[in-house]
Amino acid sequence: MNIDFEHRMSAHCENGVTSNLLRFNGVDLSEPMIFGLGSGLAFVHVPFMKFNGAPITSFRPLPGSIFNKVNKALGTKIIRKSFPNNPQKAMLELDKTIERGIPVGLLVGVYNLSYFPSAMRFHFNAHNIVVFKKENHKYLVSDPVMEQLEWLSEEDMVKVRYAKGTYKPKGRMYYIENVNTDYNLQKAIKKSIRFTSMMMIKAPGPIIGVSAIKLLSRNIKKWGEKYDSRKASRYLGSVIRMQEEIGTGGAGFRFLYAAFLQEAGRTLKNDNLLIASEKMTVIGDLWRTFAIDSGRVCKLRSRDNQTYDTVADQLLVIAKLEKELFTDLSKIKI
Repeated sequence: MNIDFEHRMSAHCENGVTSNLLRFNGVDLSEPMIFGLGSGLAFVHVPFMKFNGAPITSFRPLPGSIFNKVNKALGTKIIRKSFPNNPQKAMLELDKTIERGIPVGLLVGVYNLSYFPSAMRFHFNAHNIVVFKKENHKYLVSDPVMEQLEWLSEEDMVKVRYAKGTYKPKGRMYYIENVNTDYNLQKAIKKSIRFTSMMMIKAPGPIIGVSAIKLLSRNIKKWGEKYDSRKASRYLGSVIRMQEEIGTGGAGFRFLYAAFLQEAGRTLKNDNLLIASEKMTVIGDLWRTFAIDSGRVCKLRSRDNQTYDTVADQLLVIAKLEKELFTDLSKIKI
């Protein structure tokens, strides 16, 4: 069966897959609105856990969280399946679902996506794509980070669905069974903003939200003091990579959330949300400056005497502004 599926690029794969699947089912929401309703903005720093040899720093919630939250807010019925130890069954289920005329979202590893440029392939197992056609043992893929549709062989599809390493995909697949077009957008916006604000300023423990930004600041200073330049730069470089290369991260997510607040403000005619959007854009600029300066520190190319201490201090400024912003957002009447 031929499925008339519209492919659109996005800044972030899960936003794009969610938006494209919803549009196919008759609900057309922008990527910023999807990101906001899915509470996609987050910050986590876990120094006692390692990813690729460096402490974990993440600017996103767990994979699948955005898709789940958006569809829950809209009252959409979704189907999720996984096949931890049965690739044959996983592929058969994918084929059967496509034959029913249903585009399928997949969680995959990036490394064996043959249509990716070699420089972009790395061991990251939280990428989202949509598959909606099979022909001559190849699958037609809508990957939101690519400009056009791509083909992936059946052999490579098995590899990406069963990638090894951290957070194994285990054949996960998901799709929309039916949608509710009579959803309350104002209620969904309000609930999502409250949740995001709570996670950023009131989450328990020091590893989530604004508290985690402060913790990262303290740790960056320790890295510069205690470790040799190679280890310190690897740790700081990992933060930059998670921020700027894996899922757009810090600055990109702040700009996306600013766009959400702007769209929400215009839709609901709420000037306070428009003001918050402008403040979030400023914060995004500061995150981008932090990444640039940190990159120079890692490569020993400092132009304005940037050090581990100075970039750590930049994070304290960001933490202060984000706490103020999300405190204000938690109090806005929507």
